[in-house]
Amino acid sequence: MVLFRHEMRINKWQYIIWSLAVGMMLGISVLIYPEMKSQMNELSDMFSQMGSFSEAFGMDTLNFGEFLGFFGTECGNTLGLGGGIFAALIGVSVLYKEEKNGTAEFLLAHPITRVEAAIQKLLSVFAQLLIFVLASAGITAAATAIIGESPDIKAMVLIFLAQLLMQLEIASVCFLISSLVRKGGIGLGIGISALFYFLNILGNLLESLEFVKYITPYGFADCAYIVSEVALDMPKLAIGVAISIACILLALWRYSKKEIK
Repeated sequence: MVLFRHEMRINKWQYIIWSLAVGMMLGISVLIYPEMKSQMNELSDMFSQMGSFSEAFGMDTLNFGEFLGFFGTECGNTLGLGGGIFAALIGVSVLYKEEKNGTAEFLLAHPITRVEAAIQKLLSVFAQLLIFVLASAGITAAATAIIGESPDIKAMVLIFLAQLLMQLEIASVCFLISSLVRKGGIGLGIGISALFYFLNILGNLLESLEFVKYITPYGFADCAYIVSEVALDMPKLAIGVAISIACILLALWRYSKKEIK
């Protein structure tokens, strides 16, 4: 696991900074909740009557007057967007950066196969995402304790678990992209993450496009569903896991056959 440790070491400031940045945004959002709590019931009624806009972000089903409703809307979007972009960035660059930076020859000179090298790199991506989610959850828990709220622990755990699984799927898709491209991967990865996010919004808005929620990982990470049902949407999650496994296997096969320049 030398390559795994190497990836974790050279990328440490990347995942530390992202973890702290998104975690602090979550923490600040939680800390300002008591100041906004008195106005939340009125806001909840107003947002629930805003038609398509409310449906797009799950505001029609969440009660802003309750902490979980507030957290699911405000913090769910922050964690969803931030985590999705972070997953795309590290997933799409993990393989193609070796060719881009001219270090592929050094990497492949090690006494391990290409598949072994790719697997260790992928494991480092998953480890970084786990650290990211745990740090975000830890900061959120500390801020929640400071303001004296006691939300449903199961719902909170499911929210962060769903976010982790969503990030893993985005990273897996971008890992496949990383095995295919030699340049321009960063923009493509961010674009994929943004596309998934807006597909979920379209699925919320239009009944005719509701099927896209089974394609995008944001479909099973929808905080509105998790908070209201206190459960994960298992059919969507199963499809997401299948997509992740398929992307990983295709990426490993492609990288093993790829002509490295």
